[in-house]
Amino acid sequence: MSNSNVILLVEDNRYDEELTLAAFEENRLHNKIIVARDGEEALDYMLGTGQYEGRDVTDLPQLILLDLKLPKVDGLEVLHRLRDNSRTKFVPIVILTSSKEQEDRVKGYQNGCNAYIRKPVDFSQFGEAVKVLKLFWTVYNEPAYDVAAVAK
Repeated sequence: MSNSNVILLVEDNRYDEELTLAAFEENRLHNKIIVARDGEEALDYMLGTGQYEGRDVTDLPQLILLDLKLPKVDGLEVLHRLRDNSRTKFVPIVILTSSKEQEDRVKGYQNGCNAYIRKPVDFSQFGEAVKVLKLFWTVYNEPAYDVAAVAK
């Protein structure tokens, strides 16, 4: 089941984290933001392991914003593991990265990301990207994992 108020931001760069949070605030995105600063921490949060042991793992975030170039476990591996898990495979995952590599984009979609957004350097462009994210992923989108839970 989704926690409709939580977005998991997986970002190791403090500047990009601050930029993202500022853009959320500017666009009045009032969701609670959980920040994981490496791939291992993101997996721990989602799977209820490590520092998040005992967390209610049925309480899933509404959206995961996933950077690719992460320490410990890279973003593509995080994506692969979450898509491989029956409980987390339908959580919407948007890759939010500065990577311009076509191979990263292809691998992201092959591993099941819902969208791939390249981080713009300009704050106003980034603000526009966040506005679109807010409207689509937190207002209009109807998540598949709610359907999957009913189908069981």
